[in-house]
Amino acid sequence: MFLPFATAATFLVAGFIQGLTGFGSGLVAMPLLVLLYDIKVAVPLAMLNGLVITSFLSWRHRHDVDRRKVLPLLIGCFPGIALGLLFLTRSKSGVLEALMGGLIVAYGLYSLGRQRPQPRHLAPGWGYLAGFATGVISALFSAGGPPTIIYASLTGWRKDEIKATLSVFFFSCGLLTAIGHLASGLTTLRVISLLAVTAPAVLLGVFGGARCYDRLHAEQYLRLILAGLVALGMMMIIAALC
Repeated sequence: MFLPFATAATFLVAGFIQGLTGFGSGLVAMPLLVLLYDIKVAVPLAMLNGLVITSFLSWRHRHDVDRRKVLPLLIGCFPGIALGLLFLTRSKSGVLEALMGGLIVAYGLYSLGRQRPQPRHLAPGWGYLAGFATGVISALFSAGGPPTIIYASLTGWRKDEIKATLSVFFFSCGLLTAIGHLASGLTTLRVISLLAVTAPAVLLGVFGGARCYDRLHAEQYLRLILAGLVALGMMMIIAALC
């Protein structure tokens, strides 16, 4: 009885965090899931629940989706994944993960320390670069969100545009990953049965988070994104050192 309850509670919180910020469900869910399940169950289960979250958020913000914002990220992501897989076979990823986590924490703290986060109107080419970096880091560490989140926080877009772009981008990447899990046999009947139990909880969480998001002003949302980046960077450092 404890195991289904703990799993559902984990995804309730994970859904709330991503409903509020637009990212972070995996950051919340995975540390506990790997204590409850084998990694081959935890990873596809977290990915499928991530698809539930991002599909809900993509639909909720569908009127703010701009393909011109999302496509550069997606186009850049695919070669980044290929390069990241190449690096993974030839380097010590723990060292790279700790370094990347440190840079992310430093950026987040620096931006939070300023009187007011300053958005910038970036050239379109930065979107391809952010997508590429996301692909590399996703392949290396399974935590590729930071480059896209940093890019979105600097663009000067409205908060709904930022969240819509993040949601559609993460949904697209997650869908490709889920197809890979299915093709490789990771998505088993047990994973599907666990998804049936946890999906209602994750939907309740993401709905609650989205309602709280509606009450945030643009500057508050930007600061929330930066605080989330700091947390994500610290988790990367801890994972690399453990």
